[in-house]
Amino acid sequence: MHAYNIGRKLQGEKLTNFVAMIAATGGLLFGYDTGIISSALLQIREEFHLSTIGSEIVTSAIIFGALLGCLMAGTLSDRFGRRRTVMVAAFLFIVGTFVAAFATNVEVLSAARLVLGLAIGAASQIVPIYIAEMSPANKRGRLVVAFQLAVVSGVTISFLVGYFLQNYSWRIMLGIGMLPAVILFLGMAFLPNSPRWLALKGNKEEALEVLKLLRDNDTAAENELKSILSNHDTQGSWSELKKPWVRPAVVASVGIALLCQLTGINAVLYYAPTIFSDAGFGQSSALLTSVVVGFAMVCATLFGGWAVDSWGRRSLMLRMIPGAVIALIILGAMFVFHLSTGWGTWVTVAALIAYTVFNTGSLSVAVWLVGAEVYPLSARGKGMSLVAASHWGADLVISLTTLSMVQMLGAGITFWSFAFINAASIWFVWRYVPETKGQSLEELEQHLRDGTFAPVNRD
Repeated sequence: MHAYNIGRKLQGEKLTNFVAMIAATGGLLFGYDTGIISSALLQIREEFHLSTIGSEIVTSAIIFGALLGCLMAGTLSDRFGRRRTVMVAAFLFIVGTFVAAFATNVEVLSAARLVLGLAIGAASQIVPIYIAEMSPANKRGRLVVAFQLAVVSGVTISFLVGYFLQNYSWRIMLGIGMLPAVILFLGMAFLPNSPRWLALKGNKEEALEVLKLLRDNDTAAENELKSILSNHDTQGSWSELKKPWVRPAVVASVGIALLCQLTGINAVLYYAPTIFSDAGFGQSSALLTSVVVGFAMVCATLFGGWAVDSWGRRSLMLRMIPGAVIALIILGAMFVFHLSTGWGTWVTVAALIAYTVFNTGSLSVAVWLVGAEVYPLSARGKGMSLVAASHWGADLVISLTTLSMVQMLGAGITFWSFAFINAASIWFVWRYVPETKGQSLEELEQHLRDGTFAPVNRD
C-alpha cells in the first residue's frame, strides 16, 4: 500500500493531475530520445564516418526497439499492471541512456538506442492507457494529451540542447536524458495502480479505494466502479481484436496510428537539420530552424489539448489536417522550383512551421488519445499494443527511407508525397473515426457492443 502515500496527501483532481504529470514524464523521455538524434547525428556521422544508410540505421534502431517494446508491453501491462510496466520502461531508459552516452563504436550506439527503443515503445503503449484509466471522462482528453505535450516538449528540449551544445560532444546531448528517466522511475513507485486494471483482476476493494482517492466524492467513485463492473469481462487474448464488434475500434485507432507517421511529421523531426543543411542552410541555421519547429509543436499541442475536449477529437482532425496539406504543397514547391534561398528561405521556414502546427495539432494529438479510449477493457492493453506497433512500424519505414527519398526524388517531391497522404487522411477520419469526446470508457465500450460505434459526432 506504499504506492498510495502520495494519494493520501493529494485528493481528487489534484491527485489525478499529479498522476498525469508523473506518468507523462515517459513522454518527455520519448520525445527527447527520439528528437536528440537529429542534432547529434551531425557529429556522429563525422566521428563514425557514417554513410546515408549508416545514418538511417543509427536513427532507426530506436524505432525498431520501440516496435518490439510496445508489443511486449501489452502482455506485461495486462499481467503485472500499468504502473509496474511504466517503471520497467523507466529502468530501460536509464540503462539505454547510460550505454549510449559512453558508446565507443556505432554497434554499441545502435544497441543502446535499441534498448531506448524498447523503453519508448513500452511508454507509448502503456502511459496513455494508465492516464486514461485514471481520468474522469470530462477531463480525459486534456490529461491524455499531456502525454503528447510531454513528447513534443521533449523533442523541443532536444532541439534546444542540440543547438546550444552543437560545439560540444554528442555524448553530453544523449546523457542529459538520464535525469527525467530517474524522475519517472521514482515517481511511479508512489502512484496507485489503475482502478480498471484492478477491477479486471477481481480486486474490487482496492479499485474502489483508488477511485475514492481520484474522484471528488465517494458517491462518484462508487458509481464509476459499478459502471466498470457492469462492463467487466475476463482478460482477452490477441484473438479478441479479431471479433467483429471490436473491429471498428481497430480500424479507427490503427488507421490514425499509421497516418500519424505516414503523413511525415517524424521525417521532419529526425531529418530537418540534415535536409536544410544539404539545401544550403548553414549547420547552425539548420539547428535553429529545428528549435523553432519544436516550439511550434508545443504550441500546437497545447491548443490540441484544449480542442480535444472543446471541439472533439474528430472535429479537430477534420479542421486542422487541410492546413497541413496546403503547407506541404507550398514547402515542396520551394524546393522543386529552387526558391528556398533568399526571400524564399522565410517562406520555406514558414511553410515548415505551418505544417508542423497543423499536423501536430491534429493527428499527433489524437493518436494516443483515441487509441487509449476506443478498446474494451478486456482488450485495451493488447489493442493499444497494436496501435503503438502500427505507429512505430510506420515510423520505422519513414526513418529508413526519408533520406533515400530525398536523394532519389528531391526534397520537394518528398514533401508533395507527404501532402498526398495528408489529404487521404482527411477522408479516413471522416469515414472511420467516431467522436469520443465526453463519453466514459464504459460508454464507448457499450457503443462497440451494440453497433453504434460510428464515425459521426454525438453532440
